[in-house]
Amino acid sequence: MAVLLEEIAQSVEIWLKLIKKPQSYVDPNLDPVLLVPGIAGSILNAVDDNGRGERVWVRIIGADYKFRTKLWSRFDPSTGQTVSLDPKTHIVVPEERYGLHAIDVLDPEMIIGRDCVYYFHDMIVEMMKWGFQEGKTLFGFGYDFRQSNRFQEALERFAAKLEAVYTASGGKKINIISHSMGGLLVKCFMSLHSDIFEKYVQNWIAIAAPFQGAPGYISSTFLNGMSFVEGWEQNFFISKWSMHQLLIECPSIYELMACPDFQWEHNPLLEIWREKHDKDGNSNIVLESYSPEESVSIFKEALSSNTVTYDGLDIPLPFNLEILQWACETRKILSCAKVPSQVKFYNIYGTNLETPHSVCYGSVEEPVTDLEQLKFVKARYVCVDGDGTVPVESAMADGLTAEARIGVPGEHRGILCEPHVFRILKHWLKAGDPDPYYNPLNDYVILPTAFEMEKHKEKGLQVTSLKEEWEIICRDSNDEDNIIINNRKPLVSSIAVSDQSSLTEARATVTLHPQSEGKQHIELNAISVSATV
Repeated sequence: MAVLLEEIAQSVEIWLKLIKKPQSYVDPNLDPVLLVPGIAGSILNAVDDNGRGERVWVRIIGADYKFRTKLWSRFDPSTGQTVSLDPKTHIVVPEERYGLHAIDVLDPEMIIGRDCVYYFHDMIVEMMKWGFQEGKTLFGFGYDFRQSNRFQEALERFAAKLEAVYTASGGKKINIISHSMGGLLVKCFMSLHSDIFEKYVQNWIAIAAPFQGAPGYISSTFLNGMSFVEGWEQNFFISKWSMHQLLIECPSIYELMACPDFQWEHNPLLEIWREKHDKDGNSNIVLESYSPEESVSIFKEALSSNTVTYDGLDIPLPFNLEILQWACETRKILSCAKVPSQVKFYNIYGTNLETPHSVCYGSVEEPVTDLEQLKFVKARYVCVDGDGTVPVESAMADGLTAEARIGVPGEHRGILCEPHVFRILKHWLKAGDPDPYYNPLNDYVILPTAFEMEKHKEKGLQVTSLKEEWEIICRDSNDEDNIIINNRKPLVSSIAVSDQSSLTEARATVTLHPQSEGKQHIELNAISVSATV
């Protein structure tokens, strides 16, 4: 039965690939864009020695089994590579649609609830409306996210991709849009190969990048694993335990730990309620707190006996100190990065969501008695502002010279389909008709539509009248927080000022009309009267 379902799913995937997406408008003047995803944001195929391949990330049918047999890995400190335990296959990122297939819909077979495996899908659809064309001005770069962000093979592929995009677009410089951990990969490349970066890149826009780590999220990942799919779909997906066993051997995860050298406003902590006994055997419940550096000792003890069984063999998977050392070297490389003089850097970060910062295990009522049992204890979080995964503080601290840093309310992956982000990107990419009045920071467009001024003298008085009108295009017509939008009747406000010493008086009236189709009309009528000498 399972085999038949898989065959049906594969047939559906082939059918979906054959459907040509409509390209109603192409703008040949646009500069090329390269999309770079974050962790778990690329389709991965396991390919055997005969060239036969199957998708192992992401998939719903047989997900956990394929994940364990094809993606579980061990880190090789001599090369810095995470190598699959399966010796008969190797992991490949598909290159169809100029790299976009791997970062668009991560499980093309999924029909019901498909949006849960969207990655850059909405952004790709939106950008094609602006006139971008796959293979001419729109490209993708997927990669094996298990590896380090400075893994040599990935950086070589990235260099080759930049050259290929530059050539395919007729020698135009590239706009890179990275998401999440993709920002660390781009920053590593820029640090190590600034000459190549400057040759091919004109703008880099980082979205939701964990420049100083994702403290709370990663600490609980080491101890409890993580889920990339929420809701009912999670029941058919990869278990947190299976994901946990993979990530312990992934340098990319260690490179997302809280940066210990960063001056946090509040130091991220790992806290554990523990039961202690004094020399007389009396029990005390104490709350122990560990800094990012001190947390390593907890990870070591908690994972000291962690093992997996693969092909009949028990394989130890403790907290990997060799990977930690590798990640520390990566941090040094990241800290040395500078934006080349001919490149502009922009930073968009998510806000308005409670985001894990510190992690706490146990309680006064139920203290932790054995650290090796932490993987079975549910974490509680002390949260700060962010996108639900990356704190604002980390995402803003890029350490680079930026043209702009803009916070957008949104969830870590969901921010990739936020209309506000689309408007900002369209503005920075100069797609469509340029709008000189748009301000990405407040997401409003104020268009002056009328201006009249008259002056005349009357009975010894200088009379000046002014009429000015504007059209304000607001960020979203359904924004209930915007009081101007919600008024159904015009708002009228008046003001009068006078100066007795100069015998001058002025009055003004401002009228705000109800919003219609996302537009707000504002009128100013003013008159001043002063005595002539």
